[in-house]
Amino acid sequence: MKINEKNLCAYAISATPVDREGYLNKRGEVNRNFQRRYFILKGNLLFYFDKKGDKEPVGVIILEGCTIELEEDDEQFTFKIVFHGANNRSYILGAESQESMEQWMKALACAGYDYMKLMVAELQRQLDDIEETPLPLAQAVSSPVPPPRQRHNPFNKPEAAPHQRSHSLRSSTNSVRLEEPQVPEAVPASKITITFRELHNAYGRPILRDFNFWKSERRAVLEKSQTVDNLISF
Repeated sequence: MKINEKNLCAYAISATPVDREGYLNKRGEVNRNFQRRYFILKGNLLFYFDKKGDKEPVGVIILEGCTIELEEDDEQFTFKIVFHGANNRSYILGAESQESMEQWMKALACAGYDYMKLMVAELQRQLDDIEETPLPLAQAVSSPVPPPRQRHNPFNKPEAAPHQRSHSLRSSTNSVRLEEPQVPEAVPASKITITFRELHNAYGRPILRDFNFWKSERRAVLEKSQTVDNLISF
């Protein structure tokens, strides 16, 4: 299979969704010691870098035609990606905890195209079973009919009998008595209203009269002072 390395490296560091990422210990093919690498899983491609934030991956593992198995090793929390067939290698990886190892194994096992085919086939089988199963007929359940409600109007009083009506009239006539006429109370001074015309006649006219008198007196004083000035000038 021919792979465009440039496009693959660009896809590894692109902003596409990441299924899982984190540090794992990877055993080398020549050097059998474990080396710490940063892994990023995108779909069925497992990229690994020297450290987080690198611009170019060290390698990539295409998760097709492989199985995820536990590694029988003295090292704890190790598992392997096994490719079946001639001249196919296995990748041995180690996690930092049991929980991390289980999560990585589950994510890698579900990343391949073969797993997706199995899931689609299972969903198709369930859909076929649903379509073949006849739906039960819905039984109509008759709801009980509530009894008619009797509405009572409190204003509809039963009419009294003729003899009762005349008796009530006589009793009401006998109970009528004359009441003494009520003398109206005196209105307090605070509630007496005065119109503007009355207020003007009471206060405005005297003020206007005094103002006119003041004007005439002032005019006379001014005329007298002007006469004195004229005499002095001569």
